[in-house]
Amino acid sequence: MKRKLFFILLLLGVVGVMDSSYLAYEHYTNLILPCTINHLVPFLSDCGLVLRSKYAILFGIPLAVLGLIHYTVLTLVIGLALTSRKKIWLSWLFLQVLIGAVFSMYFMYLQIVVIKNICIYCTLSALNSFALFMLSNFWLVNERKAVAVYFMSIVYRYVIKRIFFLINPELIHKCMLAYGEFLGKFPWKKRIVGFFLYYGNPHLRQKILDIEFPNPVGLAAGFDYNAQLTQVLSSIGFGFQTVGTITNMPYGGNPKPMLGRLPKSKALMVNKGFKNFGVKYIVEKLQPLSYLIPLGISVGRTNSPDLKNQGQSVEDIVKAFEKLEKSNIQNAYYELNISCPNLIHGKDISFYPSKNLLELLGALKKLNIKKPVFVKMPIEKSNKETLKILQVMGNFTFIRGVVIGNLQKDRTDPSLDREEIKKWKMGGFSGKPCEQRSNELVKLTYQNFEKRFVIIGCGGIFSAADAYRKFKLGASLVQLITGMIYQGPQLISQINSELVDMLDKDGFKNISEAIGTGV
Repeated sequence: MKRKLFFILLLLGVVGVMDSSYLAYEHYTNLILPCTINHLVPFLSDCGLVLRSKYAILFGIPLAVLGLIHYTVLTLVIGLALTSRKKIWLSWLFLQVLIGAVFSMYFMYLQIVVIKNICIYCTLSALNSFALFMLSNFWLVNERKAVAVYFMSIVYRYVIKRIFFLINPELIHKCMLAYGEFLGKFPWKKRIVGFFLYYGNPHLRQKILDIEFPNPVGLAAGFDYNAQLTQVLSSIGFGFQTVGTITNMPYGGNPKPMLGRLPKSKALMVNKGFKNFGVKYIVEKLQPLSYLIPLGISVGRTNSPDLKNQGQSVEDIVKAFEKLEKSNIQNAYYELNISCPNLIHGKDISFYPSKNLLELLGALKKLNIKKPVFVKMPIEKSNKETLKILQVMGNFTFIRGVVIGNLQKDRTDPSLDREEIKKWKMGGFSGKPCEQRSNELVKLTYQNFEKRFVIIGCGGIFSAADAYRKFKLGASLVQLITGMIYQGPQLISQINSELVDMLDKDGFKNISEAIGTGV
């Protein structure tokens, strides 16, 4: 069927060549066109007035000649797209018909509003351009999105990001959350966002733990800590989302600065310490809503000096889970965050020793949590320490997977720029400084617990290649935040689109087939 559609595009391209050829011939031979003199309806058909106007030449070149070049190249591109079906020709095809439609719209404006006469041959060319654009717009959906995403990435990196990075990161974060929440309240606005950004492909779909994931790229915990974006993230292209980290009691955040940028390191300094409005607020907000993609809720210990020992910390986490379990929130899974480096008494109260971890998981086991629980893992522990933590968790069936991992705490890590890190005396670091260790631990976990834990890879994902590397090392899903801040919100669609190309190149029919193939 699609082959026939390409032939229709090819036919329209040939019509455009013929029409522009005739107009170019008329220009150079000074031929008097049949529609030049019409005393009955001069407003509608004085071609001569249009073709002899000053607007008929652009940069010293007749528009007819430019139109002939446009349609000739377009016809060749349609032919190449038809025969090769390569993405470059399909994207070129859509971009060129888009440009043709924009210029045709401008030229029709000149005829109707400025010259106040219409050339039927020029109008035929414009209608032809509009037909090519409309048909391409519906038939070449992925190419339309690829062009939109490409231009959005250019605008974001070279214009928007440069402006944003001049402003306090905490203020920008608040504004983006508010704007995303605003978009999510209006279905028609979400559809507009999805029209340009959402990329779907059956090769990316997976069913994991009875949860349907439309694609494997999710938003990590730590960005949407008060659940403001749950209604818009699917339009941007995410396949799942995690809100929080949520705690039993509200917390206003650590002393400022809570966020900082390290552009040379491609990292963020994060020092929020589980800033959120508390579980009661989150329950009231999320209960009435439904979700187009799987929703996860990250839960952690309240960052409060009132929790003075391990027992109180365990009780605090259990209370948060109790409130969530009693609610009617349609979340698909939980994350248990035991690895935040920015908590009060963080060094004195730890869930890493086996005794403490057993106490926490034993208390949670009594709740009979029905939904899968993933544990957010640290990345600063040694392989031996990490395996010990995983072994303890392996004894609790309600723990179904792990998120690897959290922030980089090692300030001597070579991926951190020495001058940049001197500016920040607090916090952990996200982004590229997490990537290498995250990948090592994904591989380690897959090698030792492949059949026991579902692995979500998190840390340093700035491209499809970064995500694909984590899949091949054993991750079934990936999460990101920092890459989106540095590359732009279109990054998610770029990753998903390019993942499909990578799967096709490696001979995989689904992303699940690539998992662990690099181990």
